[in-house]
Amino acid sequence: MKKTTTIYMFLLCSLLGFSQERQITKADKNYDKYSFIKAIDIYERVAEKGFKSEEIFKKLGNAYYFNADYDNAAKWYGELHKLKDTEIESEYYFRYAQSLKAIKKYSEADAMMQKFRDSKTSDKRAELFSEQPEYLEYIKFQSGRYQIENFPANSEYSDFAPSFYERSLVFSSARDTGTFARFKHSWNDQPFLDLYGGPLDSDGPVQGIRKFSKELNSKYHESTTAFTKDGRTVYFTRNNSVGRKIKRDSLGVNKLKIYRATIVNGVWRDITELPFNGDDFSTAHPALSPDGRRLFFASDREGSLGQSDLYMVTINVDGTYGEPQNLGSSVNTEGRETFPFVSDRGNLYFASDGHPGLGGLDVFVVRADANSNGQFDVVNIGEPVNSSSDDFTFIINDGTGEGFFASNREGGVGSDDIYRLTEIAPVKNECRQKVKGTVTDRDTSEPLARVEVLVIDEENKIIERSVTDDTGIYIVTLDCTRDHFIRAVKPGYSTQETLVEATFEEEELTINFELEKDEVTADVGDDLAKILDLKPIYFSLNRSRIRDDAKIELAKVIAAMEKYPQLKIDVRSHTDSRASDDYNLRLSERRAKATVDYLVKNGIDLSRITGKGYGETQLVNECGNGVQCSSAQHQLNRRSEFVIIQ
Repeated sequence: MKKTTTIYMFLLCSLLGFSQERQITKADKNYDKYSFIKAIDIYERVAEKGFKSEEIFKKLGNAYYFNADYDNAAKWYGELHKLKDTEIESEYYFRYAQSLKAIKKYSEADAMMQKFRDSKTSDKRAELFSEQPEYLEYIKFQSGRYQIENFPANSEYSDFAPSFYERSLVFSSARDTGTFARFKHSWNDQPFLDLYGGPLDSDGPVQGIRKFSKELNSKYHESTTAFTKDGRTVYFTRNNSVGRKIKRDSLGVNKLKIYRATIVNGVWRDITELPFNGDDFSTAHPALSPDGRRLFFASDREGSLGQSDLYMVTINVDGTYGEPQNLGSSVNTEGRETFPFVSDRGNLYFASDGHPGLGGLDVFVVRADANSNGQFDVVNIGEPVNSSSDDFTFIINDGTGEGFFASNREGGVGSDDIYRLTEIAPVKNECRQKVKGTVTDRDTSEPLARVEVLVIDEENKIIERSVTDDTGIYIVTLDCTRDHFIRAVKPGYSTQETLVEATFEEEELTINFELEKDEVTADVGDDLAKILDLKPIYFSLNRSRIRDDAKIELAKVIAAMEKYPQLKIDVRSHTDSRASDDYNLRLSERRAKATVDYLVKNGIDLSRITGKGYGETQLVNECGNGVQCSSAQHQLNRRSEFVIIQ
């Protein structure tokens, strides 16, 4: 019976294994065609039967990741990282970190980003993580600059990519309002996207939502529109297709292209694709500069730094186009930079998961006044526009401060929802913090003029200099998103330095310095210990051995005597009052001798040192014979002094 059962189980396992292989093969085909919804279902069925595979966990994680279901992506990437003896590619550290951010597990996400940085130090995303370890504090500093509210016309499907058109709002939606059956895309099991729109009233809401144009809409995807100022020309994104037929690349994948159309008598005509499109890469999400002379877009064409980069192309007067130019590594990363928008002031907004953010895609801005020598200062615009979910397709009217963006955050109606926004305060390129204070002489408390005050960054570079005035006052300005050292320097005085940690607050700080003179004068009879600011040379109870803590202080005495060869000192050792007077006198003599011997042993000539024990005759407190004192009070009397005799 057992043998029969064993054979039955063997056959069953073999059949299950064969069945799993067939299911995986089928899932792979769907995955390779980016049919993620079908692939997820099949892969999960196999995984739930206990079949563990690096490939399956990667593809499940990716399928959810690229559908912005970060909760499930984190689950399967987590399973991938649990596998033993598996060499994980660096990109899966990054994707796992992004997924963890999306479910607000920031400390775990940072740990994954640390592993990503260690495995791929040359990656721009790794560099940015290293440069901005306090990215959450910086995002907090930028937050609260917008008020947002849900767009009342959102559907249960995906609504995103708003754009201004005359006095209307045009956006992309997967809603199915037609009377005919709609195709569904196997990537996310949603209907294909069409362009919709409606007029904006004076308060911002959009009225009378309807399909924007039967000429522009097709049975495939249309999204992300950009209109010229005169409203006569539109640039928009569509699947690569000819007529009603989809075109695919060499791997069977359909790409995106940008098309152009003009309006004649209320009808959009002359729909043509732009000449810099390609069948083997995507070109998408157009945005126009305020003067209409430059077109920005996203693409994964050859030469891109990451999964998608931002590009710019010049629109010539005769309607031709220049060569597309990559916006460079200060904007683009190895991740996704996409959905550009240029406001009337020339500020470039875009979505990215490569720059430090809250999770998924965040919205960033490069202000028009922040471009310096081809480098751009990229700023996360903070909450509430950004969240731990995907936030993207940001647009704003600089004149009114009103705008829109899309997000797949919780609380929405559909998978992607449009939100209306109102700007309360503009995003700042930098956090500037004033630091002021007074530099004084430590001994006299008098203000010190002409003290050089240096601001030094974490790489030990001097980034600002200031000099105190006649009243000892200095003023410097810091980037309050980074740690700095402030150093006070004046000849004849010891240099002082203090660390100012990043505060992410534009509040004025006061930091005062008290400088001590480098050189001090000494007379016969002065205690060298006080001049050198030595700690007392203490001894253990009933002991004359030089303790390790005393050796540190004696090293300073030795250094002073080496520097000043004419200096002679008298070592005076003392005890507390416990034990008899005679015993204490002999003990102090041994301590004086031990101190002198130590100095001689370390290179000081005996002719320069004398020593004597004073027992308990020179107590520093009231702890004499018969007086009850603590151990700490008695310790103060067990000491050696170094009195200058020449």
